[in-house]
Amino acid sequence: MRILFQGDSITDGNRYQDEERRWDLNHQIGHSYAFTVSGTLGARYPQANLTFINRGISGNRTQDLLKRWDTDTIAEHPDLLSLLVGVNDANGTPTPPGEFEKNLTELLKRTFEANPHLRVILMAPFMLNVGNYEDENNASVLLVKEYAAIAEQVASRYDAVTLVKLQPVLDRVCALREKKYWLWDGVHPTESGHALLAKLWLDAFEKMFVDSLPTPSGLV
Repeated sequence: MRILFQGDSITDGNRYQDEERRWDLNHQIGHSYAFTVSGTLGARYPQANLTFINRGISGNRTQDLLKRWDTDTIAEHPDLLSLLVGVNDANGTPTPPGEFEKNLTELLKRTFEANPHLRVILMAPFMLNVGNYEDENNASVLLVKEYAAIAEQVASRYDAVTLVKLQPVLDRVCALREKKYWLWDGVHPTESGHALLAKLWLDAFEKMFVDSLPTPSGLV
């Protein structure tokens, strides 16, 4: 199974993006939740022949993904696509909610046309009121909540798409530690934040493939 992670800086994790440097396996997957997911699944199911690819790029919006979708997603021939995008759409000149929905729908449409058997984990975007976004009525934070609702609506149209809701969980865990403990600047997860994202991703994955996964190794 080829598992492709796609999105913005939250997924990118400062990976080596240049093709000529991807031989360096210390850096090809980055240090985001994708690293934790890849390491955990690889050790838990070593006999499953899983391949992990990260094509997240820092700063990307939905329209940026559309521009590189053919080369960075469809050409990678994933069996499972993991997609997290939205926070950059809410910053600078914001992407209107209607356009965000249109872009997200087009990304999925093009991918399913290329591979009707594809499975998708769609991670709803999230933010917390930290740093530049500390105001409870911050426009970017409120807009990301709209995007998350749109992601849920779009996911509901496809049987092959599993939605992972991140904002409600982040809101709950802020009762355990302050917001910046999870998202240090309101956008980017800390190590603990990435571990939380990875846990939610892994839960979704194992529910999706419960009938086809081999017996866990028991290592992790």
